[in-house]
Amino acid sequence: MIDKAHPNLSIQRQCDLLTIHRSALSYQPKRSTKLNCELMRLMDEQYLLKPYYGVCRMWEWLVKDKGYKINIKRVRRLYRLMGLEAIGPKPNTSKPAPGHTVYPYLLRGLKVTHCNQVWATDITYVPMAQGFMYLMAVIDWYSRKVLAWWLSNSMESSFCVDCVEEAFRNYGIPEIFNSDKGSQFTSDVFIRVLRKYPTLRISIDGRGRALDNVFVERLWRNVKHEDIYLKGYGSAAELQQGVKKYFLDYNSERSHQSLNYSTPDEVYRSGKGGVACIVDKYPPESEPREVLDEKKGQRLPAA
Repeated sequence: MIDKAHPNLSIQRQCDLLTIHRSALSYQPKRSTKLNCELMRLMDEQYLLKPYYGVCRMWEWLVKDKGYKINIKRVRRLYRLMGLEAIGPKPNTSKPAPGHTVYPYLLRGLKVTHCNQVWATDITYVPMAQGFMYLMAVIDWYSRKVLAWWLSNSMESSFCVDCVEEAFRNYGIPEIFNSDKGSQFTSDVFIRVLRKYPTLRISIDGRGRALDNVFVERLWRNVKHEDIYLKGYGSAAELQQGVKKYFLDYNSERSHQSLNYSTPDEVYRSGKGGVACIVDKYPPESEPREVLDEKKGQRLPAA
């Protein structure tokens, strides 16, 4: 945007017009160190195996079992950077985040009998040889088809909106759209996109309950263990091409045992042979209390 050879406007004037500071032109973001990249890769692999590991247990595992001489503050900072959170009971689970609308979970005991009945989404951390990215995907629960996916170097809501809008353009509007309580999915800009469609109902997982969105969690395990960890992509461009190839194979070539060895594309086209029902992993008595609106003291609507 800044033309340093502009004949009429100085660099300072151009910065003033764009409301940016001149020092931003020479700023170079600091890259993650080799040790941090190595630690985040190990933590990501261990978290997939033991998602109940919090900062303390992960730090103990890295120090005692892996022999790293690091302090717990580094692990806590990397947990925040990667967007990881241990699965387990949390304090104040009945209190919604200030300013964010919280919707109930609609999939408990629901029979999923056709495509475009339930879509789900999530974000995961993706390690590379140098640095890392974030991957978001939208899937159809009945067919397991990956409808849209995007990569980003930050966890801003804008790339989440772009991913969802791409799925809507290509496959229409689902009956229910499910996500977790991540700040990206409860932000005003994201909710506004979903609420544009009156027939769409919004569903949000309970806090710390990974199995509420089990199909997306399974997708992350597949793509990481079958592709990302094996390939060790060195750049964002390589990662983009590799993930694109994997998801094409996942949708059109790879047979799924749960789909009677059909591919997601075959099930999505025919509308038959998908996951006919959802088994609830949580008994009703383990449910947290209903999330109440802070101001009105009433449960929020489903859409």
